Amino acid sequence: MNILLICLIGYAIGNISNAYFIGKIFLNKDVRNFGSGNAGATNALRAFGAKIGILVFALDILKGVIAVLIGRYLDAETGQYFAGLMVIIGHNWPAILKFKGGKGIATSIGAMLIINPIVSLVCFVIGISIAFFTRLVSLGSLIGVAIAPIIVIVFFRPVNSNFLIFTTILSILAIFKHRSNILRLIKGKENKLGKKD
Repeated sequence: MNILLICLIGYAIGNISNAYFIGKIFLNKDVRNFGSGNAGATNALRAFGAKIGILVFALDILKGVIAVLIGRYLDAETGQYFAGLMVIIGHNWPAILKFKGGKGIATSIGAMLIINPIVSLVCFVIGISIAFFTRLVSLGSLIGVAIAPIIVIVFFRPVNSNFLIFTTILSILAIFKHRSNILRLIKGKENKLGKKD
């Protein structure tokens, strides 16, 4: 019963689309009408500028943090993993926005930050470094999340199987949500930060 409650709470928190609500409240604009059409931090950055983009990014991280803390409180053994997964799913496919949300990178960072801060910070530093030097946010986001299970396998002994499964699912979700970006990257047509979509 607790797991079901955790999943519902996690998904509900994920539905709080910061990019959408901040755009609507402060600018009376729908972030989905700009750029990629995603309700996420990167599109908010492109559409509304650095201040709002950074704010959305921070609040999306906070969503992951809060959901995992609630999951851990309700079920110390596995609650954090179910909460972390569902808050990302809620962010990516929010019912209140007709299942068109963001890509879950910031929320993934927040969820991992509580479960394993070392892995989260390593992924963040690598991802942000790639994005900074290439100006390709999608590439940094993809690599930052995709390497999480590799980091767990290579640097953590004994391997926590629950956390490995969790990071693997997060990687799969990130790759799936970035599939159009991957195609553009392969073709050399991906938009760099600072350029209009």
